[in-house]
Amino acid sequence: MSQLIIADVEEGTETLVFQSERLVESPNWTPDGRWLVVNSEGKLCKILADGSGDLEPIDIGDVQGVNNDHVLSPDGERVYFSALGHLYCVSLAGGDVRRVSNVHAAEERYSYWLHGISPDEQTLAYVSVEPEGNEPRARRNIATIPAAGGPDNQVTEGVNDYDGPEYSRDGKWIYYNSEEAATVKGHAQIFRMRPDGTERRQLTFDARVNWFPHFTPDGREFVYISYPPGTISHPADMDVELRILPADGGEPRTVVKLFGGQSTMNCNSWAPDGKRFAFFAYPSTM
Repeated sequence: MSQLIIADVEEGTETLVFQSERLVESPNWTPDGRWLVVNSEGKLCKILADGSGDLEPIDIGDVQGVNNDHVLSPDGERVYFSALGHLYCVSLAGGDVRRVSNVHAAEERYSYWLHGISPDEQTLAYVSVEPEGNEPRARRNIATIPAAGGPDNQVTEGVNDYDGPEYSRDGKWIYYNSEEAATVKGHAQIFRMRPDGTERRQLTFDARVNWFPHFTPDGREFVYISYPPGTISHPADMDVELRILPADGGEPRTVVKLFGGQSTMNCNSWAPDGKRFAFFAYPSTM
């Protein structure tokens, strides 16, 4: 079961606004507070944030295979999303989809996983995915590309485990998760760096496995998914916690415990009031 839930951080409440036996994933909240953008069964959809309606498909033409990596433009007029290894943009109203990413040679097996957009909407931050040996996703690095289309800019290099890049609200930092300081395979933590890859700093240090930092609208804090110690990558169907941490680091606090993980909150889902965020839980129907 996919359950779309609104967490009120100030009140400490959780409100179920939608549920479905379909797999529905990764909400984004529009800046006007009206809509949540999600994906389901390879399609991009929106739903009224108060739960008063059903899923409404967003017309993306013949593009297929939309996944749970999508973000909104700062004004909420456009949705940038990943589908079958490429990046696209479409208006919230739909019907004008365009490809942003570049076409690489088939033998490169290069894929784009979108996660962040700069505050001025000029640049997208994504995970560049390339093979190494027999492993098709061994090289996972952070890269950027102009939102209007243009050259790929590789920020990190090598056989790495970087993911979840998101810009700080002032655009001066990219926050992300990686295993660059790990002594145990799969032990991702939250870091930040300048958009050019300099001044890297680790922000979480616990025994848990931490993924996908997402900023509050005022930029003072971010929420992230925290997995149990020993987790490899960011799987689905686990008991996880959603934790909040100050932007400069400090002591995290747990605000939600749920059964979920992958697709719960892969991209930013804060409400414009900064008091609430949306997420998906996936309880069993058995």
